[in-house]
Amino acid sequence: MEIADRERRSGRPTSTKEVARDLEKREGTTGKPAGIDKPTPLFPENESTNFRNRWTEIQAAFVDEPRRAVEQADTLVAEVIKRLASSFADERSKLEGQWGRGDNVSTEDLRVALQRYRAFFDRLLSV
Repeated sequence: MEIADRERRSGRPTSTKEVARDLEKREGTTGKPAGIDKPTPLFPENESTNFRNRWTEIQAAFVDEPRRAVEQADTLVAEVIKRLASSFADERSKLEGQWGRGDNVSTEDLRVALQRYRAFFDRLLSV
């Protein structure tokens, strides 16, 4: 009980409800950090451009070789999904790395981790 009293006096949130209220105050009512209107791209611009260029080539080849174009489309989509899974695994690993510090994780660190998870979650839903 003494720790909770100290937390309350320090102005730091002590419950899930208070953490949510604190996040809302800091970020507005949308649940997203101020100034963020669209999700972060899933791939770097050069990688996205490369995937799109390859897709355009596949579509153009459909007229002359439809079966081969569909096979190439399947291969490209599988490659993009594999790359996406790898990207998310890397991001998840970074997020989970924060927990590796054990009991020394501050409320601020946890707030930042929650924001990262929310951004990652938003990216997953925007696919």
